[in-house]
Amino acid sequence: MSDVARAANVSMSTVSHVLNGTRKVHPDTVRNVNQAVESVGYIRNSLARSLARSSSGAIGVAIATLSNYYFSETVRAIEAACAKSGLMMILVNTQKDPEQELKAVKALHERRVDGIVLASEYDPENRVFNYLKSNKIPTVLIDRLLSTSFDQVGVENKQSSQELIAHLIKLGHRRIGMVSGRLSQSSSHERIDGYRAALADAGIQYEDQLVCCGESAIAPAMEATRRLLALEHPPTAIMTANNLMTIGAMQALREARLEVPKDIALVGFDDFEWADAFSPRLTVIAQPLEELGAQAMKLLLKRIKQPDGKRQTIRLKPSLIQRDSCSVSK
Repeated sequence: MSDVARAANVSMSTVSHVLNGTRKVHPDTVRNVNQAVESVGYIRNSLARSLARSSSGAIGVAIATLSNYYFSETVRAIEAACAKSGLMMILVNTQKDPEQELKAVKALHERRVDGIVLASEYDPENRVFNYLKSNKIPTVLIDRLLSTSFDQVGVENKQSSQELIAHLIKLGHRRIGMVSGRLSQSSSHERIDGYRAALADAGIQYEDQLVCCGESAIAPAMEATRRLLALEHPPTAIMTANNLMTIGAMQALREARLEVPKDIALVGFDDFEWADAFSPRLTVIAQPLEELGAQAMKLLLKRIKQPDGKRQTIRLKPSLIQRDSCSVSK
């Protein structure tokens, strides 16, 4: 910084004000300082500034997997919200592994991030949550609402799943299969609860064999769909509990040479960029991902400013998008 000050013929405090925007400086002086920065190749020491301010100007985001459209779009929304607030986003992919998640959170903390947005995996030992609480790290949980010790943003999983199954029931389907997500995830249980509630409302008996776990991934969802189709009385409609499992189910249906919706109806939880391009176009529950990311950042910035404030849980309402993958049951 002293080299910049000499080159611009100003004081170091003036250079500091120009670079950090902490005081109004004459435009000619700003131009001279910026030219001096270029000429001497000055690079600001962000770590030093963060130590001085007790703020890094960075937000950590730890996500279970970026291969899923749901998470990649949520991250995009968080990044946009960070940019609006003048913050940098540091992104870590935890690979759906609680051990990797703990390492990621510790690494973000060591980088002095101002707060963390976390899509957490279930850990019976609660190591990540204990670490976050003991170090008083401002944190917002997204998608999987696991602990009221933190601010949380998710969706109305039960209500939306119930709405999706009710839509199938209105079309005359009474034997409805479900390819559920990983049972270690709170959202999976909530979507199963919605499935059961819709059946109960219609006076349809719940059958364990009609719910097969697809592990929130394509290949296991294919196998789960095969199991449903192999039943003595297979379902006339299937609901999948996330977008990856929708793809797996479609592959299994093609393998069985079943045509959607002529031979079987298919609906899914999560809209995604190909859902409207599939033939037939898929009926889905669309989650408000942009709003989810924006609300997560809003809560986190509030938590950073008010570390002792009351914790909030926000549940957003998804929407049912009716397309072409359902038909009236024969």
